[in-house]
Amino acid sequence: MFYELRRYQARPGRRAELVALMEDTIIPYQSSLGMDITASFVDEQDEDSYIWMRRFESEAQREELYAKVYQSDRWKSEIAPAIDAIFIRANIVVTRLTPTEVSPLQ
Repeated sequence: MFYELRRYQARPGRRAELVALMEDTIIPYQSSLGMDITASFVDEQDEDSYIWMRRFESEAQREELYAKVYQSDRWKSEIAPAIDAIFIRANIVVTRLTPTEVSPLQ
């Protein structure tokens, strides 16, 4: 089991729009397809940063869910264009995390 910590940079002054897109559209959509979204944050020290976390049971599950979400017609035609308008894809940072034995996230 592992987590993805994903950091996105909104275009200047558009973080509120990014948060709304994530919380109103992307998180519910991905959750409906089986993604386990575990957290959603704004960075108090960077007014354009948004961070969220997803949990996967295995690499095979991650690959299956990625295909289900990112190859879907809705993602390609509706969600991806909205993302491109609000945040800078080139600045996405994804960190894979494995909880330690005593972590409550185990």
